[in-house]
Amino acid sequence: MAQFVDWDLAAATAGALSKSGPAVSYEEATQVVAQLRELTDEAAEHVAAYTGLVPQVEVPAVRVVDRKDWAAVNITGLKQVIVPLASRITGDNPPGAVADAIGSRLTGVQAGTVLAYLSGRVLGQYEVFTDDPGQLLLNAPNIVEVERKIQADPRDFRLWVCLHEVTHRTQFTAVPWMRGYFLGEVQAFVDASQSGEHILERLRRGIATLSDVLRDSESHSSVLDLVQTPAQKAVLDRLTALMTLLEGHAEFVMDGVGPEVIPSVESIRAKFNQRRASGNPLEKAIRRLLGIEVKMRQYAEGRKFVHGVVERVGMAGFNKVFSSPLTLPRLDELNDPDAWVARVHGPAGSLPPAG
Repeated sequence: MAQFVDWDLAAATAGALSKSGPAVSYEEATQVVAQLRELTDEAAEHVAAYTGLVPQVEVPAVRVVDRKDWAAVNITGLKQVIVPLASRITGDNPPGAVADAIGSRLTGVQAGTVLAYLSGRVLGQYEVFTDDPGQLLLNAPNIVEVERKIQADPRDFRLWVCLHEVTHRTQFTAVPWMRGYFLGEVQAFVDASQSGEHILERLRRGIATLSDVLRDSESHSSVLDLVQTPAQKAVLDRLTALMTLLEGHAEFVMDGVGPEVIPSVESIRAKFNQRRASGNPLEKAIRRLLGIEVKMRQYAEGRKFVHGVVERVGMAGFNKVFSSPLTLPRLDELNDPDAWVARVHGPAGSLPPAG
């Protein structure tokens, strides 16, 4: 089978293009790593108490990484998706038209370039592709860089980040079916791909529209928009609903717990939101193309959904969302908490919770 991506070149490119982190001494770096591990444990206690969700499996220890390590872990995860997709596109054909048209080295450089960009932005991540039940990653250089830029209290900011990321870890360890469901949807996305010639044509059209997207500041197109098939769009709608729920839930939890345990949380939230919204035109265009703008909207839309449901049926009532894949919100329900409550709890569930 043709190699769709030169993974070694992707890793080398990511390492070469990743920006160096903020200047810290060895002693400072050691202290940051130790404190992030400590605050992860503290955050886990807060998240469990606030959500009522308790891990049902053994929870792997947090892994504190630098930018190069973050990229390397994500390359391993990407291979879990891209290799099956490439296999489906090329079938049993020997290296030929598809490999020549796309070029494994070209895609290796492209993948490495994207990961280098993201490695300088991502603060934390719950990575589910490589291990069961997944592993929490905290990107120490980025956390330190952001806390300095917004002039936040280091401990407060680090705990704030941990609250969000630990909530993601809790979602996958307290809901044992979640990882399998997510990976199943990713596999469904792969299975819905078309043959090599069809996807090549879509890639060609996508490349032709990239400059238009860059020029149009109002465009919401992303790389996924450019290459997905109609069948993949249906899968992507389900994945979008899931990710919006998970991101919104994490935002809701960090905002619920934060005021009780983080003295400067209001200042941190205000400055962080301002930073999220800022950026030069080129950076904003890159965010759109990579789907980062979509993720930012997921934070707000998902949080509004979670707040609406908790307001109606309480936290225990909201947690029914994790009962099974059938109780996850549908895409159209994210803007209509009453519809989800009525479907999952019945008509009486739309009444405000007692007490």
